[in-house]
Amino acid sequence: MTEPSELVQLVESLSQARVLCVGDLMLDQFIHGSVDRISPEAPIPILQIHNEISMPGGAGNVVRNLAGLGANVRFITALGNDSAGKELSVLLNSFDRVDPVLLVDTGRTTSIKTRYLAGNQQILRADQESTDALAPELADTLLAEARRALKDCDLVILSDYGKGVLSRDLIQGVIEEARDAGKPVIVDPKGHDYACYQGADLITPNLSELEGATRLPVTNDEEVIAAAGKLIEDHNISAVLATRSKDGMTLVTKEGVTKEGVTHLAAEAREVFDVSGAGDTVVAALGAAMCVEQDLARAAKLANIAAGIVVGKVGTAVAYAKDIIVELHHQEISSAEAKVLSLEQALDQVGLWRRRMIQVGFTNGCFDLLHPGHVSLLAQAKDGCNRLIVGLNSDASVTRLKGEDRPIQSETSRAAVLASLASVDMVVIFSEDTPIELIKAIRPDVLVKGADYSVDEVVGSEVVQSYGGHILLADLEDGHSTTDTIKRMAQ
Repeated sequence: MTEPSELVQLVESLSQARVLCVGDLMLDQFIHGSVDRISPEAPIPILQIHNEISMPGGAGNVVRNLAGLGANVRFITALGNDSAGKELSVLLNSFDRVDPVLLVDTGRTTSIKTRYLAGNQQILRADQESTDALAPELADTLLAEARRALKDCDLVILSDYGKGVLSRDLIQGVIEEARDAGKPVIVDPKGHDYACYQGADLITPNLSELEGATRLPVTNDEEVIAAAGKLIEDHNISAVLATRSKDGMTLVTKEGVTKEGVTHLAAEAREVFDVSGAGDTVVAALGAAMCVEQDLARAAKLANIAAGIVVGKVGTAVAYAKDIIVELHHQEISSAEAKVLSLEQALDQVGLWRRRMIQVGFTNGCFDLLHPGHVSLLAQAKDGCNRLIVGLNSDASVTRLKGEDRPIQSETSRAAVLASLASVDMVVIFSEDTPIELIKAIRPDVLVKGADYSVDEVVGSEVVQSYGGHILLADLEDGHSTTDTIKRMAQ
């Protein structure tokens, strides 16, 4: 049995992974707004648009997940000579650890998926795409680029979205080149004809794809194993990782055809909000892990945890390395340590709380030596909201504010003590002198400070009040001060 601590070490080693990804790229657009009325022109909702977000989709989402895990990625694809293609080029070139090779097909339309959302509910998706195969000369160029990239990569991911980049000949060409170079190939498949994936090392169909490709039922463990075994035997594939939604995943290797080497992984998600892109997360985590891990079952376990994280987010989201480590801490170390999050992780969690209509409170401080006054303030703060976030000054910030002899305790120690309190649901460390940027990002419903401040003096009060939040001034316990305590200790 794989221990969570072993998987933490695996995650920390993913920065050594070098992955070549080849596949169909598209632009994912998310148009967010609210619906307050129905159109007088037709029985359809009127979406009042608030903001628009664009990100790489398709194989581009695999790349986003690989980069989020800390892997090094060479990404080869083709796109059109249009505005969507130019936007994707800018986005991909902005990612750390990603080296994109973007071939331009002047006769091609870059695929776009536009999703319209009212709150968190998707009300419409509009697609604009090209599914034509690449011109032979461009396909030859792409294969040549892949051949060159293989020299500096440990593993290949083929992300097939059926948009024309991965023709049968090109897929077989990449698989043959990878085999000659001794590099494993993972395929995220599309459609029902898997003959084009002949000779791949691992393939990751979902249940619908597995059923369609084998024409076998897949309603229970035994049927999934049998169908995966058929794929392995029919197409000379070394292993199949079948993703099974609420039933988790099943890994079947060639040995698994005879009931040996089958691994069932239960679903890790606590709450499911959006399964968009979960397959991309699986193949990315699996590929990155296989670069540095020989145990395929352990790599699949990591991919399963990553999938559980990403389905708890909205949209084609990413499971970051820190997300996975925090989840593993949840499993092994302590819930207190898992409360200490980066801002990026905190915003994901706050989004989840808000979708459940949970009121979020925020307070901040140095909390150098936790005393009864602090405990009282935090308890009052928690009474004023459903979930309390504490912004904690970093060591450098405390030194600037309090002097060279402070802090007494490191930010790690201070965060661990705060996180152990039942009144505290999350701790986020910030390096600035004030938490104003943290407050702007989190947008708490309640902002809490001690009653020795007036509302106007509380940092962030104007921001919180501007969107309808309120300020809570907590009563102070007399006779408690960190500075005075330190002075008494020095006497």
